[in-house]
Amino acid sequence: MLSRVAERLYWMSRYLERAENTARMLLAFNSMTLDMPRHERLSWRGLVAVTGMQSIFDEHYQREDERNCVKFLIADTYNPSSIHACLWATRENVRTTRDQVPTEAWEVINELFLFVKDNLDAGLAKRSRYEFLSSVVERCQMLTGLLAGCMSHDAGYDFIRVGRNLERADMATRQIEVGALQLLEGFDPTEPYGGLLWTSVLRYQSAFQMYRQNVRRRVNGPAVLRFLLQNDPFPRSVLHSLTEVASALERLPRNELPLRTALQAVRHTRDADVDGLIRKNQVIPFLESLQLEIGELHQDIVDNWFPVTHAA
Repeated sequence: MLSRVAERLYWMSRYLERAENTARMLLAFNSMTLDMPRHERLSWRGLVAVTGMQSIFDEHYQREDERNCVKFLIADTYNPSSIHACLWATRENVRTTRDQVPTEAWEVINELFLFVKDNLDAGLAKRSRYEFLSSVVERCQMLTGLLAGCMSHDAGYDFIRVGRNLERADMATRQIEVGALQLLEGFDPTEPYGGLLWTSVLRYQSAFQMYRQNVRRRVNGPAVLRFLLQNDPFPRSVLHSLTEVASALERLPRNELPLRTALQAVRHTRDADVDGLIRKNQVIPFLESLQLEIGELHQDIVDNWFPVTHAA
């Protein structure tokens, strides 16, 4: 497989997963705003912080209100993590590797991109936002399922698995961090609604029902943190995602350095003492160190398989 083809498949899956995760996050937060009492004002900027694009947001907006934050996350093309920008990048990567993926995959992503492009106003409006975001999630899932069920599980598909699960693990740690801020000593401004906020964090990952089935107790911070980090059977947990990355890397050639970094991240996630981290106020540093490991793993993958060659 050509390096450039592998790279495009890798980024195709990362951008697709990022678009889906952003849509899920907006859906969950939008629902939470409806459940909260009117006198409790939630900060939409927190969603911008999850994507790590605060500096770009500040360059273009002075107000951190709902309209600006939602527009930034859904429609703005100068935000590389917006749903619109991610689906454009997904479409371009599929377009240039159409001989590697099922024909139906190109049709689905093309239709999805055009749907988003033509219905951006519906995504920004409160009344139609739910239907718009739900459609984005459903079509992203359709494309993921189509690739899993109709594409040969060869090296190309392994790069898709790596990209999808690495992006999923990275976004999960960022979303968990939003809720974990409540666990810091002396920081709990919305204590009466802590359960509702942690429920929203679960819904970011579509994990609420699976949490109730597996944990069988009321929603609370430590249990949610443990579930989203370490519940290996749940496919959107950090541990499961990183394990999937390691599994895909094992099947690829010249995998020594990326595989070693991936297995290290798996071990750190699996062996983390969640109760001890909470007790010592080390949850945020742990999540940030895990994000650095995920970033290091990405760089190892790029250096190993997607080297940039410069003309003499």
